[in-house]
Amino acid sequence: MSTEPQGARADVAGVILAGGLARRMGGRPKALIELDGKPLAAHALERLAPQAGAVALNANADGERLAALGAPVIRDTVEGFAGPLAGVLAGMLWARKAAPEARWLVSVAVDTPFFPADLAARFIEAVTESDAQMAVAASNGRAHPVFGLWPIAMAEELQAALVEEGLRKIDLFTARYRLVQVDFGHGRDDPFFNINRPEDLQQAQRRIEAQLAP
Repeated sequence: MSTEPQGARADVAGVILAGGLARRMGGRPKALIELDGKPLAAHALERLAPQAGAVALNANADGERLAALGAPVIRDTVEGFAGPLAGVLAGMLWARKAAPEARWLVSVAVDTPFFPADLAARFIEAVTESDAQMAVAASNGRAHPVFGLWPIAMAEELQAALVEEGLRKIDLFTARYRLVQVDFGHGRDDPFFNINRPEDLQQAQRRIEAQLAP
């Protein structure tokens, strides 16, 4: 299976989830933490933009600084830092207006700078082949529920789960639907390696330098 970028699709919109509080990074907004000379949000945009017809950043603070990266910045529509599901809902509602041709929303985490360049293509392929309603990524024996493919038509159902039921866990929501898990392999260089601590940032920098080495 090719891991080369697959090109933007008009039927796919993307949302980068950057609404976390980053407590283990000293409270600094993860989206603006620099890796290899540019913010983590810029790394995520560079990887996701070629895969989707339109991409937005979901963040509840630092909107002006993030907007300078060139993508729309959207806030949660559910109050109280309701977690990644709230960011997915915000992405769905934004996509309906900004990308009316989009049927699907791909969600990614802002603190994961190496996620696959063919993420959206693999998701679409998997839901088509398995007749699933949504997809989630996995690697090294672990699921990564923040990396998902969501039908935008499901916005009202997700909003009801968040607001009326107080649902917060992605797994509890996706368990209600036909879900396909897409395995992106095993290995030391996990494409879903995420940056939670300062030492993770250092490891990510070493990984980039190793990739650039002759």
